[in-house]
Amino acid sequence: MGMEKVSGERKKRRVRQKKKKLSVVQKLYDTCREVFADCGPGVVPSVEGIERLKHILNGITAPDVGVSPNMPYFKVKETSGFPKITYLHLSHCDKFSIGIFLLPPSGVLPLHNHPQMTVFSKLLFGTMHIKAYDWVDDGATVSTPEVDLSKGEVTPVSVRLAKLKVNSAFTAPCNTSILYPTDGGNMHCFTAITSCAVLDVLGPPYCDPEGRHCQYYRTHPFTCFSVDDKKLPDGEKIEDHAWLEEIDKPASLSVVAAMYNGPKIVEK
Repeated sequence: MGMEKVSGERKKRRVRQKKKKLSVVQKLYDTCREVFADCGPGVVPSVEGIERLKHILNGITAPDVGVSPNMPYFKVKETSGFPKITYLHLSHCDKFSIGIFLLPPSGVLPLHNHPQMTVFSKLLFGTMHIKAYDWVDDGATVSTPEVDLSKGEVTPVSVRLAKLKVNSAFTAPCNTSILYPTDGGNMHCFTAITSCAVLDVLGPPYCDPEGRHCQYYRTHPFTCFSVDDKKLPDGEKIEDHAWLEEIDKPASLSVVAAMYNGPKIVEK
C-alpha cells in the first residue's frame, strides 16, 4: 500500500508539472476553442468568454510568442509604397484564427473591414496609430458625383457614411482592443510609428466563399458630398464622420507570410 501511495503521488506531481509547463500561447488557443465553440458569423462571444480572452491576451508579452524589435522583418528598405508587413501564422480553423502582424516603422495596414467578426488585438511592442470607424446607417450606399480635377470630369462614386470611433496613438504595454461586427471600430487602419508587433485573434476568420472578404476603403471628408437624407444628429461633429468608398487592395500593400518560431500550439 505504501508503494502504491508513493506511485500515486508521483503521477499527481507529473500531472501538476505538465500543467505548469503549458505555454501561454497554448492557453490562448485552448481558450479560443472554448469561447468561439458556439459562435459563428455575426455572433459575438459571451461576456464571460470575452473577459477570459482579454485576461489572457492582456498578460501576453513579446517573449511569450518569440518576437522582438530586433528581428530582420523590421529593417525598412527603400520602397515607393508601404513598407513590407510580415504575418506570422499561429493557428487557423473555421471558428477562429490567431496570428501576429509585424510592422516596420511607417508600415501601414490600410483601412479595411472585419465582416461579421469579433476581433481581439494586442499590441506587443511599439507605438501605433489606430484610426477606426463604424457604419452610421443600415448599410445603404449612396451614389454621389465626384469631380476628377485631372480630367475635368464628373463621375459617380458609391460611398457610405461612417463615424470615427478611434483616432489615437497607442504604446505597448496597453490593454487588448476589441472590435465587434457592428461596433468598436470594425473598420480600422494601423500605422506603425515605431516597429510594432500586433497579436490578432479573429472569430470567425476571413473566408471569401462565406462572404467574409477583406474590403479596403478610401475616406472622403463629410463635406465632400451633399446627400439630402444624410443629416448629422444635433451635437454630432462633422469632423467625426467620413464617407467611405470601397476600393481594391492597394497595389503598394505587401503582406508576406513568415515562419512562426515561438512556442508551438498543439491543435485539437
